[in-house]
Amino acid sequence: MRTKRWMATCVVALLSVAAVMAKDIRVVVFRVIQMHCEKCEKKVKDNMRFEKGLKDISTVVKDRMVTITYDAEKTNVKNLQAGFNKFNYEAEFVKETKKDDKKADKK
Repeated sequence: MRTKRWMATCVVALLSVAAVMAKDIRVVVFRVIQMHCEKCEKKVKDNMRFEKGLKDISTVVKDRMVTITYDAEKTNVKNLQAGFNKFNYEAEFVKETKKDDKKADKK
């Protein structure tokens, strides 16, 4: 009887830890009109990498798009958008998705 209670307690504890560790990772896409060459792309990546909560950044110069993966517990879209203003670039919000939703779209 004690063993069953102990195992049940362990299972509940593990599930609780997993729920706490689940982060709210999101992906946001911005259109940046000023980004028209590789030098501009480097400027965006070099400046935005210091923004709080940023996990990953990718760019498509041809389409002038910047995709940022970030931790929603540490920052938000408005703060990331303001990050572009720090180096005099304007970012137009395109869309935002949860990281899990993006994986589901690929399947």
